[in-house]
Amino acid sequence: MSFFKQNSSLLSRSNDLSNDIEENIKKIQEYFCHTEDLMQKELLFSNHKCVILYLEPLVNKELLQSSIIEPTLEAKESEIEKTVRAAEVKRTSEVTESGKNLLDGFCLILLEDDPQAYLASVGGIEGRAIQEATNERSVKSSYDGFVEGFSPNLQLLRVRIKSPQLKVKYFTIGNISNTKVGMVYLENLANRELIDEVERRLTSIEMDQLYSAGELEELIEDHPFSPFPQILATERPDRVVSYITEGKIAIIVDGNPRVLVVPITFFSFFQTPDDYNSRWIVGSFFRLIRIVSFIIAISLPAIYIAIVSFHSEVLPIGILYSIRTSLEFVPFPPLVEALTMLVILELLKEASVRLPSPIAQTIGIVGGLVIGTAVVDAHIVSNMMIVVIGFTAISSFVAPINEMGTSARLLGFPTMLAATCFGFFGIVFVLMIIFMHLSKLDSFGSPYFSPFAPFKKEDLKDSFIRLPHWKLNTRPTDARPVFTKQQGRTRGWKKK
Repeated sequence: MSFFKQNSSLLSRSNDLSNDIEENIKKIQEYFCHTEDLMQKELLFSNHKCVILYLEPLVNKELLQSSIIEPTLEAKESEIEKTVRAAEVKRTSEVTESGKNLLDGFCLILLEDDPQAYLASVGGIEGRAIQEATNERSVKSSYDGFVEGFSPNLQLLRVRIKSPQLKVKYFTIGNISNTKVGMVYLENLANRELIDEVERRLTSIEMDQLYSAGELEELIEDHPFSPFPQILATERPDRVVSYITEGKIAIIVDGNPRVLVVPITFFSFFQTPDDYNSRWIVGSFFRLIRIVSFIIAISLPAIYIAIVSFHSEVLPIGILYSIRTSLEFVPFPPLVEALTMLVILELLKEASVRLPSPIAQTIGIVGGLVIGTAVVDAHIVSNMMIVVIGFTAISSFVAPINEMGTSARLLGFPTMLAATCFGFFGIVFVLMIIFMHLSKLDSFGSPYFSPFAPFKKEDLKDSFIRLPHWKLNTRPTDARPVFTKQQGRTRGWKKK
């Protein structure tokens, strides 16, 4: 930190531009440590020496030629601001501001005997085209997703919310990276205390570099040691828009295809845009399936361990005989079986993620079949354990947001340990601790387990189930929006 303070103090002594164009060029070059991608082009403008400086990787050279260089050579005006054809032209007399704008894709125009520098926007970095979100696929919703560029992501929100109340607030985080971060919300709807709290947390961050939304998420969340995610990170613009219109705040990090949403509740991680594009009965059914799958992912291996170790009398004699037969030649206790298979599952998952797609599919299918058959034939695990772990894995992958599925698999380990020691009593105790923890959690001052803790009857209609659209005439209150009543959800016709 002392290096940056010392460097900034040295810059402050010579931060102002002067009438000497050569001296100004030298200051800009020193600001960028004489980097070789800082390009310099000399021209004549109204019989005066003119120098254009730009960072080669950050500008569109065709745009630079057509909007800056050619108009300058064919100048009919005596003022540079009236000559260039850039979308944005501004002036400055500071070296620091000039350098920051060069990093944003501007070019710097210096004139002889002029203490002012002119900045023209010529940025045009080609990024990834907008395409479907790969991690949150949809059946009936839109097929566009966020990309790495800040402007395209903001554009995806603007085209969906065409309201003058949609407000964007910019922040710069990182002494080295100078990462652009945007806070997006509806001015007339978002709670002022929530806006101030998010702004306070963002401005209080001190670090050298910020490269991912995951880093920012960890820096601003309320309970970093909780296994549950308290900030929703999504690649879907339709999802972010729905939360913004509920009074929540979206945070865009430049260079990241995931947008953060705060505050958030536990049930939001099991909701998808498809729930609202299907009939309410269908949407509610699948939402309930997702929530039940979360409980299964946490407790199913533990229930199997408890039954085998302590409570075999709860099973019919036919099923019990089948389980006892499969366990006859297995030398390990059920806990070791479960841990072995869960570790193998995680290894296969990680290998599938890291490898190229064609190879990953082969590894996933062949590896699962071969290893599953081999461990059973070798009497390392039983047939029933393979079924239990397979069902558990599928249940953990049902959650639309990957972080919640990972949390369920992690919570399965202490549940299995408790089941090994105390049977069903241990499972009930761990589940009780988990739900107590959920009831205590909060996200930016909003209760995480709302609408159950605290209980809010009005919010139940869009939590673990979804009522028809014409019943959803109020917004959820977890974000404390200014207006809870919303319009446009009434049926204007009546049956005759």
